[in-house]
Amino acid sequence: MTPIDDRIRTALDEDDKAFLASLDHERGMFTQMGDVLAGPLGGWSKLIFASAVVMGFALVYCGWRFFSASGSEDILWWGLVTLGALIMQGFIKEWFYSRMNLLSTLRELKRLQLQVALLAETNGHRA
Repeated sequence: MTPIDDRIRTALDEDDKAFLASLDHERGMFTQMGDVLAGPLGGWSKLIFASAVVMGFALVYCGWRFFSASGSEDILWWGLVTLGALIMQGFIKEWFYSRMNLLSTLRELKRLQLQVALLAETNGHRA
């Protein structure tokens, strides 16, 4: 038994096993989004989600104003504002989906830790 296996086994407590048992094997996008909103940065995630909704409405409004503008200066102005809102919306969504990916990766790492610990137990290498 290597020292790293001992550290993994001691780090895995009953809370981790219960957490992993509560996870489904197949989780949809909305379940993962809920995990982001309730995770360690849940407050920030809720703020980012709300700002994404507001930015989406602003993007639709700016796009409508761009297509209904009459003067060339208005078209240029609303086009640039629409482009800026579109870029901001993209960055907001990138942050949110990166957060979903991080939590999914952490979930899989926890599952691997549990599998290593259970494998060590079944092989009789209990410390």
